[in-house]
Amino acid sequence: MTKKESKLNLKTEAGSVEIVYYTDPLCCWSWAMEPQWRRLRFEYRGKIKWRYCMGGLIANWNSFNDPMNSISRPLQMGPLWMEAKYISGMPIQDRVWYDNPPASSYPACIAVKAAELQSPIASENYLRRVREAVMLHGKNISERDVLLQVAGELAEELPDLLDVSAFERELGGEEARQAFKQDLMQVRLHAISRFPTLTIKRVGEEQGVMVVGYRTYEALQQALLQVVPDLQPIQHTTDEMEYRRFWGNTTEREMKEALRHEGADSRTHA
Repeated sequence: MTKKESKLNLKTEAGSVEIVYYTDPLCCWSWAMEPQWRRLRFEYRGKIKWRYCMGGLIANWNSFNDPMNSISRPLQMGPLWMEAKYISGMPIQDRVWYDNPPASSYPACIAVKAAELQSPIASENYLRRVREAVMLHGKNISERDVLLQVAGELAEELPDLLDVSAFERELGGEEARQAFKQDLMQVRLHAISRFPTLTIKRVGEEQGVMVVGYRTYEALQQALLQVVPDLQPIQHTTDEMEYRRFWGNTTEREMKEALRHEGADSRTHA
């Protein structure tokens, strides 16, 4: 994410719609939905605000069990990531589950909360980068050294965004852990069992809609319009360079989604 987007993200505080995005850095379907999610934020920027809630997908492999996908050990996660890659078109390094499988998603969740202690913008940028580390580069994001490397690379590119020394202290501190525990409590309170899950409501209202699992852009937009039927996008893009400048690191699948509907998959997956 660029400095331009960092500034624009602040404007979402004036938005009429609030989205809570329940996710996890190790969730392949959240990564698969990045093209649609980025497009939604680009087209409705200034009219929506959002925040992330870390879901704690994998505490450890002794307790993890996903009966829907028949997964209870690391090797079984690889085929699911291959499926997400095939359905979404997003690049995914599924071999991490064969070569160097993450032991838990909790360390990465805590790292995102550690970045959030500096700012929500730092948190969002860090979440994207830590996803890229595992999804694009096959790095084991349960390892502290990898989490610190991601922070260092982000700070090098955007030095005003993240203080690496403070991040390292917060990564091992109690405040980030407690913030993650609060996220886990919210996940349980709202009975969130699949990621990604989005709750969408008008600012100041209690009732809204819930979107569960990987969805197309049109499905996300329809859910948004269920909440605010007259909400109009700010703009669409037909300029590839403009979109790349806006977001910074961008996959080809994300560009394809942004430049209208070419290749958009109509299927859904929870």
